Amino acid sequence: MTEKHPIETFFGNARPARGFFTRDVLDVAPGLLEKVLAVKSENDQVSRFIITETEAYRGYDDKACHASKGRTPRTEIMFHQGGKLYVYFVYGMYWMLNIVTGMENDPQAVLIRGLRGCSGPGRVSKLIGIDRSYYGEDLTTSGRIWIEDQGVAPDYITGPRIGIDYAGEPWKSKPWRFYTP
Repeated sequence: MTEKHPIETFFGNARPARGFFTRDVLDVAPGLLEKVLAVKSENDQVSRFIITETEAYRGYDDKACHASKGRTPRTEIMFHQGGKLYVYFVYGMYWMLNIVTGMENDPQAVLIRGLRGCSGPGRVSKLIGIDRSYYGEDLTTSGRIWIEDQGVAPDYITGPRIGIDYAGEPWKSKPWRFYTP
């Protein structure tokens, strides 16, 4: 079952401040919809992509969240203050792009699942050139990747997260995937 929700724009400026990211993941994940993900290439060209789909992963109790198994070298950045990137490799071929949210020692992250014209987190990372070097990058200060808020407050739909059957109930059925219609 999916529900449609209106959202409010948290900031009206071009680059959200730290406070946008230090909120709870269930506020940040839908708040990222229709925001612009800007990526600067090595030749100083900036490409901009509209975020259309996200998933929320909420700390120790969420059995689908990597942090539920504790603090490890892989998940270390999730325990930092929100606004940093958590990047990890899966299936021997895809980098996953996540934005850390919440306060220090409260591990939460938003997986970027879709951009306008590009669906699937592996495809998203490939399209924009995400690799291990982005692990820990700070979206509030980075010169090569950042979020821009264009002041759009879209309606969105919620549904269960994808590919997390291993987490069992109630985690696999939580409506923590957010996407624009």
